[in-house]
Amino acid sequence: MMVRMAREDIRRTREETRTTPRTPTSPGGSGPAARPPRAWATRLVVVGIVLSALNLRPAITSLGALLEEVRDDLGMSGGMAGLLTSVPPLCFAVFGVTAPRLARRFGPSAVVCAGMAAIAAGLLIRPYAGSTGGFLAASALALMGIAVSNVLMPVIVKRWFPDRVGSMTGLYSMALAAGTSAAAAATVPLTGTLGGGWRSGLAVWSALAAVAVLPWLPLVRDRGPAPAGREPARQAPRERPEPALRITRSRTAWALAVFFGLQATAAYITMGWMAQIFRDAGVAAGTAGLLLAVTMVMGVPLAFVIPRLAARLPHQGPIVLALGACGLAGYAGLYFAPAGGAWAWALLLGVSNCAFPLALTMVGMRAGTGAGVAQLSAFAQSTGYLISIPGPLLVGVLYQSGGGWGLPIALMAGLMLPQMAVGVLAGRDRTVEDEAAR
Repeated sequence: MMVRMAREDIRRTREETRTTPRTPTSPGGSGPAARPPRAWATRLVVVGIVLSALNLRPAITSLGALLEEVRDDLGMSGGMAGLLTSVPPLCFAVFGVTAPRLARRFGPSAVVCAGMAAIAAGLLIRPYAGSTGGFLAASALALMGIAVSNVLMPVIVKRWFPDRVGSMTGLYSMALAAGTSAAAAATVPLTGTLGGGWRSGLAVWSALAAVAVLPWLPLVRDRGPAPAGREPARQAPRERPEPALRITRSRTAWALAVFFGLQATAAYITMGWMAQIFRDAGVAAGTAGLLLAVTMVMGVPLAFVIPRLAARLPHQGPIVLALGACGLAGYAGLYFAPAGGAWAWALLLGVSNCAFPLALTMVGMRAGTGAGVAQLSAFAQSTGYLISIPGPLLVGVLYQSGGGWGLPIALMAGLMLPQMAVGVLAGRDRTVEDEAAR
């Protein structure tokens, strides 16, 4: 009888051990970590990812919808407006490269939290700066927050959801596309509703960024949680820091960086100039904003589908080619009949712009470790955004000097061909760690 009772107690204890949540220990091993329970922390991360993604493009697309009014009020030339559309990739390149170092020192959650605060401050200040220089400086503040968040989102996804990189990247990309399209579609109507001119129409988006700060606040002290569902029962021995990955030795890293840069060039030209292309073709301002919104909103469903599909394929080259073909068709339509088939061209370019979530997915797939993802993300995005800087500026110069959109559209179509080529190379089934080691 005593033996049976002892066995029953052991069985009950084992069951309780399996069902009782384990308490993670602090990095110093002295007690429970100062972070929310795992279930709540995971939910906060999901909410934070979605809200942060919603704020990663309104600073750009809201300006695109009102670019003509901003130019007239601040006295900008076509070249200066082209420079303004080149500021986003410049800031992403300059500030994005600092994200891994900041994340190591303060933790990725704290850096993203600060990034959302910077976006809110920049968007609130820039409409009331009073000059072109002040407008650019406030825009740079907001774009700095976007830059570090851009780089760290794949890191956070890989760390918290290592077995769901495709689906979580899809959710993040879908939210990003939703925020992009919402800003493009709603900025002009909001400007009219608020009755304060273009300044109030741009400033209103700072409220959305302020909300995105909130879910990260309880996670600010978190310096790098274990992946969800993999908390250790006791403090594990401290691992030696891994040597820095020589990312520049990887051909895949370079191919992915160039692919990222060329798709970013196309995206920022589209966000900055497409509404103006339609307006110059005789389309009303409100309709032009809606067309830009259609282009952006195409990314909402496709940004969820494409990463999941890409994660299941050993080679993402076929997806790259399909998206590129849609882009070439859209540019051809803009060249020959910009107003007549405006809705079709907007749809095709919206599909083509989904190269961005595909690139993010490949960042997570082309590296085998969390540290590798952080380095690859920073390298691909910073190098890529450097590559994309001349594109929007050159479009503005060609538009002003050529007196029309023929040359700029030809430039966009020409850049799509190398984008397809390097995308196929970046989509091969290999990791940057293996290539760097060789």
